[in-house]
Amino acid sequence: MTRPTLTQATGAAHSRILGIGAARGENVVTNDDIAGPINSSDEWIQQRTGIVTRRRAGADVDVLDLSEAAARQAIAAAGLVGSDIDAVILSTVTYFEQTPAGAAVLADRLGATPAAAYDISAACAGYCYGIGQADALVRSGAARHVLVIGAEKMSDFIDPADRSISFLLGDGAGAAVVGPSDFAGIGPTVWGSDGSRSKAVGQTHAWLDLRENPELGWPTLRQDGQSVFKWAAFEMPKIAQQALDAAGVTADQIQAFIPHQANMRIIDQMAKQLHLPASVVIGRDIAETGNTSSASIPLAADRLLQEGTVKSGDLALQIGFGAGLVYAAQVVVLP
Repeated sequence: MTRPTLTQATGAAHSRILGIGAARGENVVTNDDIAGPINSSDEWIQQRTGIVTRRRAGADVDVLDLSEAAARQAIAAAGLVGSDIDAVILSTVTYFEQTPAGAAVLADRLGATPAAAYDISAACAGYCYGIGQADALVRSGAARHVLVIGAEKMSDFIDPADRSISFLLGDGAGAAVVGPSDFAGIGPTVWGSDGSRSKAVGQTHAWLDLRENPELGWPTLRQDGQSVFKWAAFEMPKIAQQALDAAGVTADQIQAFIPHQANMRIIDQMAKQLHLPASVVIGRDIAETGNTSSASIPLAADRLLQEGTVKSGDLALQIGFGAGLVYAAQVVVLP
């Protein structure tokens, strides 16, 4: 019997980001508000991180609430409605339910059912992972419109006395709708991981450890600041350059650099390593929002667009990097 030839899905030749949305925690938390428990000061925090304030959500707000607010903005900005969405990708490490996926619940809230829906866990690189997947889904024909959300409520995992990472963190969500395009709007994604450094950023202990040692209490986040700084500031520019090369553009041809908002010193060092010209606008949302992990890149992009320092059609190099250690970068056309 002759095996039948399968029909394969085919999609658009190109994809692009059609709309972006943002939601930040409603509470403004200053450096003075958190300096006491870490025996620090506003001056020290600003000098070391560039953060003046961070945004944190109230106790009655969760990851899906932040995700929904950002997603509705992105869908509207794309000129679509919820039922136009074919797939929902939610990047988060702070959603408390292992199953069902938060993306499925979110899709229902948005009226996107029966969209495909799944969560990804790639920490601060998660949004760029999601954009890479959305690009592939649209161009393969598996979906026409894909909603990508990076959302975190980092304040649920903060030890107020921790000097390694907790004072950096904020809450928020950023979303983007990716759809078909008559021009290439998303360059190749350059991504990867280095699990040999997995202890550099993570929880103080596993949830499973609480079975035998309940006195450990709620796990919070920690990092080896020096090793993470060196890795991000000096290794990640190489990945960013690879993304530029893969997209066929040079640093003087982009209008914006939007890295993960980890630390202002890391952002500055990356820009220096990339030899970015003064004409390139750099996302610095961290100064007012803090480090929001997977939400930070779309939040920074949204701020630049809202402020008018970049415009629709501009080219932006974006790169996420974090716990894992994982990373992803691509050049995109801003919506």
